[in-house]
Amino acid sequence: MPAATPGTPSLLRALNDRAALELLLTHGPLSRTRIGHLTGLSKPTASQLLARLEAAGLVVATGTDAGRPGPNAQLYAVNARAAHVAGLDVTPGRILASVADLTGEVIGSHELPYAEGTGPVTQVTRALDEAVKDSGLYLADIHRVVIATPGSFDPRTGVLRYADHLAGWQSPTLLDELAAALPMPVEYENDVNLAAVAEQRLGAARGHEDFVLLWNEEGLGAALVLGGRLHRGWTGGAGEVGFMPVPGHPLVRQVTRVNSGGYQELAGVQVLPAMAARLGIEAPPAAASGSVHGAVYGAEAGAMVETAAALLAQAAAAPEGGNLLLLREYATALATGLASLVAVLDPEVVVLSGALTIAGGEPLRELIEAELADLAPSRPLLVSGEVRERPVLRGALESALAATRDEVFDTSRR
Repeated sequence: MPAATPGTPSLLRALNDRAALELLLTHGPLSRTRIGHLTGLSKPTASQLLARLEAAGLVVATGTDAGRPGPNAQLYAVNARAAHVAGLDVTPGRILASVADLTGEVIGSHELPYAEGTGPVTQVTRALDEAVKDSGLYLADIHRVVIATPGSFDPRTGVLRYADHLAGWQSPTLLDELAAALPMPVEYENDVNLAAVAEQRLGAARGHEDFVLLWNEEGLGAALVLGGRLHRGWTGGAGEVGFMPVPGHPLVRQVTRVNSGGYQELAGVQVLPAMAARLGIEAPPAAASGSVHGAVYGAEAGAMVETAAALLAQAAAAPEGGNLLLLREYATALATGLASLVAVLDPEVVVLSGALTIAGGEPLRELIEAELADLAPSRPLLVSGEVRERPVLRGALESALAATRDEVFDTSRR
């Protein structure tokens, strides 16, 4: 059916349908009367709307509203099985894959250790196949897949940039190969950008149009959301703040070759054990040994992140003496880079995310906020991320769901 003409009854019906479906997603099962109240529609119009959506397979009756005076009212909910999506989070150590139904509930997952020497297409399809199998579905049931990777695919060339550590993903034909191997639409997005999507839709950035998310785990990265949209930059590299020169630290030249920059060397995960040692704070037994420069990946990265997070959590639990000095020193390092971002972008909100800043908790957040107030010309709201469980993967699913709901909920084309 052709698209509805603006102002026609079919378009108005489609708008009402979409509004009702969004309400059901937000509030859960609702009665016909409640939908009428929330949408401003009359009871007969709400009844026609629900009948139309039920016939289209988009809503289902889910029981009755018992416990109230008068007859029990029939409740309706979005049909979770009307569509399914998948998200993949790819790192040098593993691929996480999950499948969600149309309501966003995760119904299947699989973790595949990343195997160097095995091609990316093989590993992606294997991880996705296992997650789909775990959900009790078939690959043909998946409407869309969003794949999260470090770095970003250059929109001009299709080549993955800023992620040389992700073995096998630099081929200029990779996107074509993945498109040929997977039967559904596939999209690709930077992992930190997807953590921001998760916070925008489900967490600390809900209701905010301009915000920066600072991600702090193996490497430092940022996501920039301006006017409600992700800003990716000309080559897709907006937010690669680990490469950013910062005052008070030697310049790092040929940054992509050494896979590091001034901000990473000033405030990255690798600096915390040395900071703690200078202050006489003993690192936990899992501390990585040796001198490390730049972002770290793989097994070494996991150990170092665990160590740094443990140091910050220990300091946040008893923020006094050496612990307080450690938090202050690290807060100053983080705020130094954040001040440059705030000066250029003037965001409404800064979201602190990733294992390290989350481990530092409220004591670290408050110290960063105080430092930022001294270093930056404006004072954005500084908050901790609220999506704590696999935020990158959750963002991939949310991105896939947004596009799929736009397609499925467009009843004007039915």
